[in-house]
Amino acid sequence: MKITSASMLAHAMRDERKKRKLNQSHVAESMGMKQSTVSDFENHPEGTRLETLFKLLAALDLELHLAERGSQQPSQGWSKEW
Repeated sequence: MKITSASMLAHAMRDERKKRKLNQSHVAESMGMKQSTVSDFENHPEGTRLETLFKLLAALDLELHLAERGSQQPSQGWSKEW
């Protein structure tokens, strides 16, 4: 998924949380933070500290990948032809 803004990241992470049927309180508890911290990120991500972002990623079992702008996303699996 290509994400180019803080709000896109927050929406994608909220969608992942909901897909896993987790509420904000459960995620916050696993991070050792308040539910309001998760809510603040999902609704106003611009002020979120990097440390909080990485705790959220870990709580949702997600990871962050970087790529050059305009590059294609890395292929999944074997890319060679037989």
